[in-house]
Amino acid sequence: MRYTIHEVTSINDLKKFIKFPNKLYSGNKYYVPPLVATELETLSVEKNPAFEFCDAKYWLAYNENNTIVGRIAGIVNHKYNKKTGEKYVSFGWFDFIDDYNVAKALLQTVETWAIEKEAVSIHGPLGISEFDASGVLIKGFNEIPTAYGKYNFPYYSEFIERLGYEKEVDWVELRVTVPNSMPERYPKMAKMISERYNLRSIKFSTKKEVLSYSEEIFQLMNKEYENIHGFYALSPGQINALKRQFIPFIRLKYISVIVNSDNNVVGFGICLPSLSKALQKCRGKLFPFGFLHIIKALYHNDTIDTLLIAIQSEYRDKGVNALIFNDIGSSIVSDKMKYIETTRELEDNFLVQNLWSKLESREHKRARCYLKSLASGAPPF
Repeated sequence: MRYTIHEVTSINDLKKFIKFPNKLYSGNKYYVPPLVATELETLSVEKNPAFEFCDAKYWLAYNENNTIVGRIAGIVNHKYNKKTGEKYVSFGWFDFIDDYNVAKALLQTVETWAIEKEAVSIHGPLGISEFDASGVLIKGFNEIPTAYGKYNFPYYSEFIERLGYEKEVDWVELRVTVPNSMPERYPKMAKMISERYNLRSIKFSTKKEVLSYSEEIFQLMNKEYENIHGFYALSPGQINALKRQFIPFIRLKYISVIVNSDNNVVGFGICLPSLSKALQKCRGKLFPFGFLHIIKALYHNDTIDTLLIAIQSEYRDKGVNALIFNDIGSSIVSDKMKYIETTRELEDNFLVQNLWSKLESREHKRARCYLKSLASGAPPF
């Protein structure tokens, strides 16, 4: 069968682009549909502040019956390229039916565009920002992803590798079993570290109080995430957008902010009750009733997702992670949560993974970012 590739040029096309995976994974009990409104904002040049320094194009693949059979995005992040000194193009939002020729046609389209952009390498799947779902799932096909992860069929990685792509990095996800009670050593350790280094945990009573520390939190993240694969410093516009995205959903008891004697933030951790099953029930829509599933999941849940953690480098060996763990862990245990799901962490991020070394855990999902070199001026494939 022949396939044709069409660039997304209208809002109607963009909605088809966003909704295609819902049809592809119809009836799949592991697929978690994103909110259409959030995806529209992410992919909109007018609404996403990242487009101040990013270029992107989106394409849909059609079969002879004019049915959509695949999608892909091509992204140039000029800020990231300047940081790395490399000419990268990324591909993302890559979904397709079980047909090698569809995958080939879509990737060929992005590679051709990448060469036009004078790129020397193409990698992905990656998002427009670090907060978009990245990677191809290569392990954990019988697991529900976190709300900030992404599900895909096993054939994705097979086709990508057949097309000449090789592993760049892997992300892992852990499923941690919550103990029945908080181990005694954690509160004792937290108290000792607080007294030794004159540190304290902020106790929040309102979300407005969290906002007063949010700028410091994001600046700390910008500094400490500097060398993480795919990350670049968030702009003020992106920070404001992330505040609007995250603040409505946070639970104060699952946030830990550690400050020193000068009231400067030296570390933080943020977790969120799992929204995956709620998003499945929402089917991509918050209204008229989808938001009710979200609210219920925020207050009645047995699983919590880790979202973000960062510690100032000069405090990393001072046990600040124990303070964060004690703050959030005590709430997780008292709320009788059964599981902790870690969102995707780079496989060599042992500093974060070691947080769970004393608890029962298993690596149950793994996702991969692929890389391919492009010969300048040469046609792809």
